[in-house]
Amino acid sequence: MHTEKYSIKDDQAYHTAVQKISDLMRKGDKKLSEKKVEKLKSLTSAVESYKNAVYAVPAPITLEEAVELKMYERKLKQKDLAKLLGIGEAKLSQIMGKKRKPDVAFLKAIHEQLGIDGNLIFKWIS
Repeated sequence: MHTEKYSIKDDQAYHTAVQKISDLMRKGDKKLSEKKVEKLKSLTSAVESYKNAVYAVPAPITLEEAVELKMYERKLKQKDLAKLLGIGEAKLSQIMGKKRKPDVAFLKAIHEQLGIDGNLIFKWIS
């Protein structure tokens, strides 16, 4: 069976494809013909490719960017993060502003409290 390949070039096509996927999913997988299932797979693949290319958040490059991303994800203000990490606001501000090097206690806290990978932390500080 020949499967039609979808290519999404802009946001309008993206939203149209998402709507088509939603419509197909509402019918339920048992009510879809083999052709419709293949269409669903192709649309899903195209949407995923477009989303990853256009909407993807780049991976943090620095330790400070990783911490900022976690703050954004958790909707934390700097004072809230300082409390969570068990450090003073001034110390956190200095570390985030690159005026102070992170110490072991800070690195351990961001690993344990924010879930930042220890290998990445080591890479950024070495």
